Amino acid sequence: MSSIATVMTDMFEDSEYTSPKEAFEKEGHTLTIIEKEKGKTVTGKNEEAEETVDASIDDVNPEDFDALFIPGGFSPDILRADQRFVSFAKHFIDENKPVFAICHGPQLLITAKALEGRKVTGFTSIQVDLEYAKANVHDEEVVVCHNLVTSRTPDDLPAFNRESLKQLQ
Repeated sequence: MSSIATVMTDMFEDSEYTSPKEAFEKEGHTLTIIEKEKGKTVTGKNEEAEETVDASIDDVNPEDFDALFIPGGFSPDILRADQRFVSFAKHFIDENKPVFAICHGPQLLITAKALEGRKVTGFTSIQVDLEYAKANVHDEEVVVCHNLVTSRTPDDLPAFNRESLKQLQ
């Protein structure tokens, strides 16, 4: 089973974390929540989900994980201001490991300059940002481009979860 690095902080989109988490764990995969501070409690923007951070970004090595999961909400925009998270995310793209980014999740990959020439989707408000990052943007429920799975909104979660799990087989 796969070890999935999950980068998130406060203001993540609750269902965009909890639904994939449930799908991943049901299939036997493990998630490690990574933030700036180990032991901190992070809260979703709808205050429906709270999680305890498993590891500090300073204490993890991307080589120790099989895949990367970036839930949406405001969390990715906060994380992309920190070069440690940008470099961490870029490793997965560069090494062709599975990357799952939903809603605003691709913002972290934009900052990592990791989307040029890739087919992607994301929340409506970041689609022009994806275009400026030279990505090939599609307004579809799920877009798979090699190792990268992207979706737009919580409505797309069934397709996002399905395609993400296929990458882990």
